[in-house]
Amino acid sequence: MSIRALFCASIAFGAVVATGAHAQSAIPTSIPGATSAAIPAIPEPMIFDMVRPLGARRGELEVNALAQVNLSGPGRHVEWAPEVEYAVADGFAVEIELPFTNGRLTDYKIGLQGTFGTFRGGRSIHGVQYLGLHNRRDGGWSSSLLYVLGNRFSERLSTMTMIGAGDVTLKSTKGTGLIVNHTIFWDVDPDTVLGFEVNRQTGASRYWLLMPQLHRAIGRKVSAQLGAGAERSATGPFRPRAGLRIIREF
Repeated sequence: MSIRALFCASIAFGAVVATGAHAQSAIPTSIPGATSAAIPAIPEPMIFDMVRPLGARRGELEVNALAQVNLSGPGRHVEWAPEVEYAVADGFAVEIELPFTNGRLTDYKIGLQGTFGTFRGGRSIHGVQYLGLHNRRDGGWSSSLLYVLGNRFSERLSTMTMIGAGDVTLKSTKGTGLIVNHTIFWDVDPDTVLGFEVNRQTGASRYWLLMPQLHRAIGRKVSAQLGAGAERSATGPFRPRAGLRIIREF
């Protein structure tokens, strides 16, 4: 099966599930545009991180760090980034992130995320995300703007889809065209989630990422996300890649 077919199949799989099931859990919200008194509980992708979940409530605070490394080929340096996320109002959150390559700080990154509202009786939620990246070496500034859509199909199955355009990538600040990130989640139990994340970017920095992942709660406010998959940059073959994100909520 081709990569394109695999990506389309993961979206179609979620679409064929009956949409009459209720959300796994109800989170009270006062965001504008909500069609119900609750929002769906949907996990966040491990690699293409969100700025808190859509519908985050004012005052929510999170600190996390993601580390990634290729397991073969040249350039097996560690890419890692600590970040702070804060919901300044119901449905609107900001983040500050510091990307590193090994011990070198490479960029300054900011993120803004707003929630439009819910629909399908509170089983779907959508919003918008802006990412800005300042490269310390060349002084350039790059941006991306994405539409974000989350769907809860059943007590176990949910998806998060992000589609937009811009020039923020996981590898460089060179221009890109279309950015698509789609993740399908399966809730094994209240503390364990399995996911499969697909990230596709076109343009000068064309890029593929396939990342099966495991999300696991460690405590009431601490969780970890572990993934092992493959990536392919603008040139070269797919190479195995591993990642780990540690999350602390306050």
